[in-house]
Amino acid sequence: MFTGIIEEIGTIEQMKQTGDAIVMTIGAKRVLEDVRLGDSIAVNGVCLTVTSFTERQFTVDVMPETVKATALKTLKPGSKVNLERAMAAGGRFGGHFVTGHVDGVGRIIRQWPKANAVYYEIEVPASLRAYMIEKGSVAVDGTSLTIFGLSERTFIVSLIPHTREATILGEKRPGDLVNIECDMIGKYVAAFLAAKATPTSKLTVEFLEQHGYK
Repeated sequence: MFTGIIEEIGTIEQMKQTGDAIVMTIGAKRVLEDVRLGDSIAVNGVCLTVTSFTERQFTVDVMPETVKATALKTLKPGSKVNLERAMAAGGRFGGHFVTGHVDGVGRIIRQWPKANAVYYEIEVPASLRAYMIEKGSVAVDGTSLTIFGLSERTFIVSLIPHTREATILGEKRPGDLVNIECDMIGKYVAAFLAAKATPTSKLTVEFLEQHGYK
């Protein structure tokens, strides 16, 4: 479990293709302070497992399904990435519930400055847009953000100077792909309502009438 509060920006040092999977080595500092083998670190919002590490870098495996479903495949050596360790049980909760299980990929289609902020409009599949509400939460490349506007296929977020400096989002431009994770609570509510709306019993009035119950 993560919070969407990015701890540092890391750098992709190596990427090795192994069939449909990728092995990435990432340069970092802060997230390595207490790292152990098997720890979870969110890389651009994708929960990955540390398979080896040194004092200045760590390695993760990206399985084929994750390569296919996220924007990690667009990275290359030298690319900057958002990094966050799994939330500590006694730590402060500054963002929102983020699982690191990316729902899909969005594309930045527009950005513009307003006062001290920069607004980003991001296009997403309709299946993801259904889980979004104004003033709700969304994770973009692992960064917890608030939704300020919605259209049929897009949503708008605003980045303050600190967020632009402390994450890779400040370097993103129209056309760039980003990982999107919708609010977990919203997804659970939608799944619950869908299940309640779907009849689970074959016992209907028509069935009873056909079998002599009138």
